[in-house]
Amino acid sequence: MDRNIRTVDDVLALLDGLFAPEADRWSQRGAGWWDAFYADRSRPVPFFVAKPDENLVRLVESGPAGGRRALDLGCGPGRNALYLAARGFEVDAVDLSSTAVAWARDRARETGVKGVRFHCGDAFALAGTDLTGPYDLVYDSGCFHHLPPHRRVSYLAMLERLLAPGGLFGLTCFAAGDGGMGSELSDADFYREGAGLRGGLAYTPEALREIFSGLTEVELRRMRDELEESECFGEPFLWAASFRRGENP
Repeated sequence: MDRNIRTVDDVLALLDGLFAPEADRWSQRGAGWWDAFYADRSRPVPFFVAKPDENLVRLVESGPAGGRRALDLGCGPGRNALYLAARGFEVDAVDLSSTAVAWARDRARETGVKGVRFHCGDAFALAGTDLTGPYDLVYDSGCFHHLPPHRRVSYLAMLERLLAPGGLFGLTCFAAGDGGMGSELSDADFYREGAGLRGGLAYTPEALREIFSGLTEVELRRMRDELEESECFGEPFLWAASFRRGENP
């Protein structure tokens, strides 16, 4: 007989276990799946390109993203982290997949970009140890929508811990509606069915505003569809969102 729930972390771990282990894409258990995903660098995956997100470029080059320290959550092959470092940011970049991180390090060597510390592991576990804030910019391109609903609690706590007062949080995630990617099941249905996240969660603008209501909205729109010859990456089935944390009183 198990009676071992004492803390919020215990509850979160219990809820993690309600999903099929092979469907885990958010904890260290999911690292192997992502390693296989990134193993073939020649696959025609849109975001394998060595280009930064168009909305990240907008945040940096139009002025909203100030400061010099940045955190790239779910960095994959490093395209956004390397862009930030080339623009003078001191960057911590983290991903579950050692294969993705190795690719990112190779890209850094090939391009000669310095100023990125790559970390392989669970960002929730590394927050406050390897990932030490405050960061002026926290950027997430496709990590958030792979979290189950209960892990938003962990995510918001991580932002609270790592994002500097006045800092900017940038996000791309699956957009609900119009035949886009991501599941539109209700939060409760994921736990009733217990099979997995079906490739990720889609969000409405209203849901994102509610989830990040502790921050001030800067921008929330569809990501621009960037042409192949563009210097930036963009897909219209994603939201491009940014929020700012208030200054300390």
